Amino acid sequence: MENLSPQKGKLLIAEPSLTGDVSFNRSVVLLAEHNDEGSVGFILNKPLEYLISDLVKEINLPFQVYNGGPVEQDNLYFIHKVPDLITNSIEISDGIFWGGDFEKTVDLINNETISEHDIRFFLGYSGWASLQLDEELSSNSWIIVKNEYESNIIQKSTVAFWKEKMIELGGNYLLWSNAPENPSLN
Repeated sequence: MENLSPQKGKLLIAEPSLTGDVSFNRSVVLLAEHNDEGSVGFILNKPLEYLISDLVKEINLPFQVYNGGPVEQDNLYFIHKVPDLITNSIEISDGIFWGGDFEKTVDLINNETISEHDIRFFLGYSGWASLQLDEELSSNSWIIVKNEYESNIIQKSTVAFWKEKMIELGGNYLLWSNAPENPSLN
């Protein structure tokens, strides 16, 4: 397996050793930023019981909302693949963008110009202080992989995404792909 360094646009796959970590157990995180000051990412595979219409009354469509991570869980964030429609967004990589003009985004969703395949909403984000992610990588808490899905990651990532990545990694990870989420219930 190629040893990658953390960079914007890469995926962090939680090592099976993170089983006891409430926030990151079986997580797949898209890194949205990584620099000397720290890192920011969004957990892709943990849907919440909320729909965007539950949280933003001006939105009429029932798009799923995901747990982006343990930081600022009372704030809403979004990634998308339509920068030509959502102005002031920041490119993460490979056609994936973060944030932008929220009022315009609400209008585009309500008039169905943007679909669920174009955008993903999160409550909270995953954040690491300077060198914290590097330390976690050194202690084998994460596996870094290339985002081979590029902008299609928005519709690709599902609850089973972590299991799929374990199968792709093969070797000892195959065993973990079928392990129960809580081993004490085995």
